[in-house]
Amino acid sequence: MTPTMIVLIAGLVVVLTAVYISWRAGRLDRMHIRLELAREALDAALMRRRAVVLELAGSRLLDPATSLVLAAAAHEARMAGPEDREHAESDLSGALRAVVDQERFTEKLSESPGGQALLEELGAAVAKVVYSRRFYNSAVGVTRTAQRRWLARVLRLAGHTEYPQFFEIDDNPPATMATE
Repeated sequence: MTPTMIVLIAGLVVVLTAVYISWRAGRLDRMHIRLELAREALDAALMRRRAVVLELAGSRLLDPATSLVLAAAAHEARMAGPEDREHAESDLSGALRAVVDQERFTEKLSESPGGQALLEELGAAVAKVVYSRRFYNSAVGVTRTAQRRWLARVLRLAGHTEYPQFFEIDDNPPATMATE
């Protein structure tokens, strides 16, 4: 082999390696963008669920004690800091199950003016939280796997981004609103 051929092959290897590293960095960047969008969608779904619960609690369609339980749980979830958020959202899910799974709750609420619309809106909001959390946790899993690869660790392709954390809450819907 001639020295020119060796230089060309070495140059080609360097170029292909650089292209591969650039592709991996771009892929990791796209995963982080997807993760941010999934987090925003989850935040919006949780906010929507809290708003619908507060609307239901303030609708005067429920007895005062039930309204107070729902309003307190929604307010706690809204005011919770980052470290308490998962716990507060789980408490809201539990309060919703306790209220909505009462005997004849949906029938009584459906008979009230505007009650059926509120039930449908609540069902949609609860289902959206379930799907948004699953999508977010899926994005976290994929991103964490990509960040753990040796090339990403050695070359710090993720930069200084934090290691993404799963969002674990009890988001089981009330039995009357279960989608699966």
